[in-house]
Amino acid sequence: MEKNVGGYDRLARLVFGPALLVVGAAGLAGVLPIASGTPGLLVAGALFVVGAVLLVTGVTQQCVLNRLLGFDSYGEGGETTPESDRAGSETSR
Repeated sequence: MEKNVGGYDRLARLVFGPALLVVGAAGLAGVLPIASGTPGLLVAGALFVVGAVLLVTGVTQQCVLNRLLGFDSYGEGGETTPESDRAGSETSR
């Protein structure tokens, strides 16, 4: 799988991923009361999972969702462009 995460997209993932991971872990441990009861545990668990996914995709620079949607922020300049547009511009050169 090719890299498709770069620029500000990667930076945001590397900042918000660990932050959400810590908040989720603190909520699951009961240190940070997000909400009471089962809804709180679900929210904390979701934050933990989303944070972990963002961190992994930021570090590996590969995102399945970006690939499915056709976005690539790893290319030149770090802009987010659909792959179909990039392929069309490369063939016209």
